[in-house]
Amino acid sequence: MFQGFQLSTIDVGGIDIHVRHGGSGPPLLLLHGHPQTHVMWHLIAPALANQFTVVAPDLRGYGDSSKPPTTADHEPYSKRAMANDQVALMQRLGFAQFFVAGHDRGGRVAYRMALDHPDRVLRLAVLDIIPTAEHFRRADRSFALGYWHWFFLAQPHPFPESVIGADPDTFYLNRRGADSHRVFAPEALAEYRRSWNNPATIHAMCEDYRAAATFDDAIDESERGVRRIECPLLALWGEKNHLHTWYDVLAVWRDWADDVRGRALPCGHFLPEEAPEETLAEFMAFFGT
Repeated sequence: MFQGFQLSTIDVGGIDIHVRHGGSGPPLLLLHGHPQTHVMWHLIAPALANQFTVVAPDLRGYGDSSKPPTTADHEPYSKRAMANDQVALMQRLGFAQFFVAGHDRGGRVAYRMALDHPDRVLRLAVLDIIPTAEHFRRADRSFALGYWHWFFLAQPHPFPESVIGADPDTFYLNRRGADSHRVFAPEALAEYRRSWNNPATIHAMCEDYRAAATFDDAIDESERGVRRIECPLLALWGEKNHLHTWYDVLAVWRDWADDVRGRALPCGHFLPEEAPEETLAEFMAFFGT
């Protein structure tokens, strides 16, 4: 996987970010989701590298990146903190401005980055998400049952960590259904399992969700209708997943940004691994312009 890419660990101000990077052309930052690592991009990153300089890091708390101590307000695992890491990473690599695409949790980091650093983000793609505050404000029985893990992982330490730590593979491999993990290539799944069998990673991922339910939600709510995403935004989602049955995805994003486009792809939640050709084509058309 990732033939021709370089693997580095870069200090971004007291936080080490584990990152693969390669290719040439305009910089494109790819941010992974939960409970994965940067490896989730392995099917499309090599093709993207023919046209872009591709940067695929592990978010703080995930994979082989730093897992800093938390605080009572969970700020160290907020999407703002994660976004600041990635802006610093791109600066260290020599990129003052760049494109960014994020899936799942990485999508939340990506749109926060576009709001906090509008001078940095030229184009933004978000995969299978709407803004965090929109989920919580629109929550109903269907959302609570479909995304039950949001509420479980956000419970106080050490309850979710203890439950997951008793058998991490069972929790992560079955959270979206008994066969959901079959969409992962064996090499990718081995990497995810290596990461999530680390107690420090389990704790960090719970902190990510605690931050979402508190720190992140409060920021989003305070900025709803006040700040807008200035760059063009591409929203993609899986037609076999829940998102479009709960929300008019493009309409929600148009409450946050002026230039919005997107569509459903013929897959479930893990777009770059379930529908790599379609995801690649959308990225090439959107970022290639």
